[in-house]
Amino acid sequence: MKVLVVDDDFMVAKVHSGYVQRIEGCTVVAVAHRGEEALELAAQLRPDLVLLDVYLPDMSGIEVLSRLRTGMPDDPFVLVVTAADDPDTVAAALHGGALHYLVKPFDSAALAAQVHRASRIRRDLDRVRDQSDIDRIFGGGAAVPAGGAAGGRERMPKGLTTPTAELVARTLREHGDDLSASECAEAAELSRVSARRYLEHFVSTGVVTVRLRYGGTGRPERRYRWVG
Repeated sequence: MKVLVVDDDFMVAKVHSGYVQRIEGCTVVAVAHRGEEALELAAQLRPDLVLLDVYLPDMSGIEVLSRLRTGMPDDPFVLVVTAADDPDTVAAALHGGALHYLVKPFDSAALAAQVHRASRIRRDLDRVRDQSDIDRIFGGGAAVPAGGAAGGRERMPKGLTTPTAELVARTLREHGDDLSASECAEAAELSRVSARRYLEHFVSTGVVTVRLRYGGTGRPERRYRWVG
């Protein structure tokens, strides 16, 4: 994934670029601090994803979004990253075709989840065969599916977020075998406590099974496997 970072704050742009560079397979191809500069760089470099702030010195990021999302197949995905959390701006981003909307400050896991989602959608677009493939593209990133609820959506419990849930779910799915909370936390770059909360939530919804592995002494280790 080639990523263009757009933010008028030089330090914030540096932090977000660092987040992106730590994601396997992703490269920051350029950083822009103004809207016109972002449009010029996007035209030259053809990034796969643009991290776009709303508050820019020469134009609104929403206007930049409308000029990036032309309806063509090779348009970049746009992830709006901003301090603005008012309904009008969120609605404008949604109707403008933003992939998702992250309110600053956010952690690297939340960003990584959306970058991986963009990569997955781009890959899946080349594999569309039937309605289920289309449903996955249009609805697969909004929530983690609850066990047994075909096509259903799950409201995340208080204190848990969908992007981090998707990150933990993907970590389990891609590993293929069972993982402990510590192993999952390390792979997803989360704290063990945080990873354990999401894993136990998945157990309660039926998409993850847990088994106990007994060692020589102490409590048995809980091992988690994705089955949803």
